[in-house]
Amino acid sequence: MDSSVLYVILPELILALGAIALLMIGVFSPNGETSGRNVTWLAIAVLVAAAVAVFEGSGSSAIFGGAFVSDSFTRFLKIVILIGAALTLLMTFDSFGRAKLLLFEYPVLVLLATLGMLMMVSANDLIALYLGLELQSLALYVVAAFKRDDVQSSEAGLKYFVLGALSSGMLLYGASMLYGVTGSTSYATIAAVAKMPEMAANIGLTFGLVFVLVGLAFKVAAVPFHMWTPDVYQGAPTPVTAFFAGAPKIAAMALLLRFTQAALPGVSSQWEQIIIFVSIASMALGSFAAIGQTNIKRLLAYSSIGNVGFALIGLAANNTEGTAGVLIYLVIYVAMTLGAFACVLAMQRNGRFVESISDLSGLAKTNLTFATILAALMFSLAGIPPLAGFWAKWYVFLPAIKAGLYPLSVIGVVTSVVGAYYYLRVVKIMFFDEPAEGFSPTEGRTFAVMALSAAFVVAFVLPFVGGTVVDAATAAASVLVPAH
Repeated sequence: MDSSVLYVILPELILALGAIALLMIGVFSPNGETSGRNVTWLAIAVLVAAAVAVFEGSGSSAIFGGAFVSDSFTRFLKIVILIGAALTLLMTFDSFGRAKLLLFEYPVLVLLATLGMLMMVSANDLIALYLGLELQSLALYVVAAFKRDDVQSSEAGLKYFVLGALSSGMLLYGASMLYGVTGSTSYATIAAVAKMPEMAANIGLTFGLVFVLVGLAFKVAAVPFHMWTPDVYQGAPTPVTAFFAGAPKIAAMALLLRFTQAALPGVSSQWEQIIIFVSIASMALGSFAAIGQTNIKRLLAYSSIGNVGFALIGLAANNTEGTAGVLIYLVIYVAMTLGAFACVLAMQRNGRFVESISDLSGLAKTNLTFATILAALMFSLAGIPPLAGFWAKWYVFLPAIKAGLYPLSVIGVVTSVVGAYYYLRVVKIMFFDEPAEGFSPTEGRTFAVMALSAAFVVAFVLPFVGGTVVDAATAAASVLVPAH
């Protein structure tokens, strides 16, 4: 194989070879818990090495007949995915160690899932898309049910597997229809054929587009394909839920961005309508359904659905500014979500995890630092200026308004106000209710993720932090300029 090809796929090679090597280390290590701890640290090192390899890349390359692309768009998202995966592994030590779940198989599965995500981000072909998607999904099905002696975890894994298999089948069916109409699986060829005048009313192209978007909507947990999210988020172990809510969402959104804007710019009027509907439905359900939740993981699940709806506003705008807005939103979303789930992991009493929102009652009087960090994250999720969550919405609403999508923008603002209620309710419970029994001291690694996330959402307003992210996202989006 040409050395230039190896250089392009170096991050993926590091993850693949690292996963195989760590699997061997885990299998041949005599002590189960010690090997699990060591393999997890090594897996974090592999993710960091892959991130360095991505960061060192430059220029744009297309290999394997154009099926695999490396450019500023892929590098930006790969770094976010790798950082998110590394932080979620860092969060596993304390909770999994206490639950005797710190097994070497978990970090290996996370590496394989992350490898699939990196392939999804670089996919420029329907076959490459499906390979990356399935590699990620198969690993995620297993980690969802990783707590094998727990009924909720097993149920979460089974639900995710059954619905995931259904969505994969629909996506594959849509891909086969697109291939049948265009005669190619390459995005470039599909785009060229789709631009032909006679294709505007081609029923096969339309059905293929719809089925592929349905499959991708499931992966990002967008309404009406969100039904797995609350149950899986609540049932899976919390570090697994944090992983689900972060990196896989980024990969699926990246895939959605490239598929719509690189493969189907000629029929943008058709997929824009689907994206607008899905965005409105996701924002509405995410905002209203979370109001009655008593379990904080279910609340964060509906919050995640709503956030996907907001991010899709940028895609619906179908311009470079909108795409940059989506990328900025994803970075901020990952920081807020990982921080929130790290706070959930810190909710422990006498070695037992608690997940009820009422358990946070009066937290400011028993642990002011914890309450302040969680309040900062909740304010950011609510979109309160000048925190990062406000700027995330600013950068997706503005392109939508410029594109003339006024009803979508108004609905976005209204649902954002509704969603702010349940975020601010958590803050009210922590600072103004009578104190409940205090939590156990927070472990160092979990606290580090909490503090890093809170620091990011507060410091985003600074030019060095927010300006760097905005500039990088704008440069990344420039390679996906839609053709009009």
